[in-house]
Amino acid sequence: MKITTYASALALVAVGIAFAGPAQARDQIRIVGSSTVYPFTTAVAEQLGKTAGIRVPVVESTGTGGGMKLFCAGVGEAHPDATNASRRMKKSELADCQKNGVKDVVEVTVGFDGISLTQSKEGTPIKLTLGQLFLAIGKEVPGADGKLVANPNKNWSDIDKSLPNTKIEVLGPPPTSGTRDALHELLLEVGADQVPAMAAIKKADPKAFEKAWKSLREDGAYVEAGENDNLIVQKLVANKNAFGIFGYSYLEENTAKLRGVSFDGVEPTYDNIAGGKYKGSRLLYVYVKKQHVGLVPGIDKFLAEYVSPKAIGEDGYLSKKGLVTLPKAEADKVRQQVLEMKPLTADPLS
Repeated sequence: MKITTYASALALVAVGIAFAGPAQARDQIRIVGSSTVYPFTTAVAEQLGKTAGIRVPVVESTGTGGGMKLFCAGVGEAHPDATNASRRMKKSELADCQKNGVKDVVEVTVGFDGISLTQSKEGTPIKLTLGQLFLAIGKEVPGADGKLVANPNKNWSDIDKSLPNTKIEVLGPPPTSGTRDALHELLLEVGADQVPAMAAIKKADPKAFEKAWKSLREDGAYVEAGENDNLIVQKLVANKNAFGIFGYSYLEENTAKLRGVSFDGVEPTYDNIAGGKYKGSRLLYVYVKKQHVGLVPGIDKFLAEYVSPKAIGEDGYLSKKGLVTLPKAEADKVRQQVLEMKPLTADPLS
């Protein structure tokens, strides 16, 4: 099936959608959400502006959590049409959407990404275990008696003598970011479990264990760098001893200046992320309001372009931006789901 067929079919779907308000409230698509998905959606928006005869959609980087709040706040011209997400929508967020009249949310899985810890190529190369990462940026870690204490590790060598004798300085995402959520759940929870004393705490007091891997340092060793990942890239280039946490695409775009740090012997590479070997791999999403299709011109074309083989295919233009693409069978399934515009339900969400 050609991509024009998808666009035509989606346009037909839009005809039957009722919407409370003027027939056309806005003439430009508005998209918010994840800084990780931002470069991919921006590329699609730019392509759409060149080929579809509509105004280039506005894409804002607000973070996944911030985007969900804006997206779920209501229906109509004052509210965004779509939101990018570097994690799946939560059940509570879908409930918030529905409470505010956003009844039909369409989920689009666009590909994979990997959360990477990255450093300047001018810095001393470093390899870490996930346990060492937790001991570097966790707010509380086990002390000499095995009980949790404020993190005393100032330099990497305080964690392990084989690591560089340089100050721990990690620039990373704020709480509103989906990358922050994934950092905790994919890396730090696993890392905490690798530390013997933490494993003992988990057994004795699961709530204390959970609080520990969900809490980051506030003493300057971990620095919330906002939703602008390009700013983190600039700071890493300026400070060879600093490290940054962001999506793989930003590492891929800056390989001349930056290198990824391996975790447990596995580097953040395209193949390792696609193959599931890299612990920090995750799926990326775009969520769209079905109620806005037909209200704001071009949403059907935007969706069709995003899921087209030329965009999310193995050799598509998003792969050149650093997107780790879905297997062909999965990409075909996503296209079918988009064509059907089937609303998301709470059943598969956490």
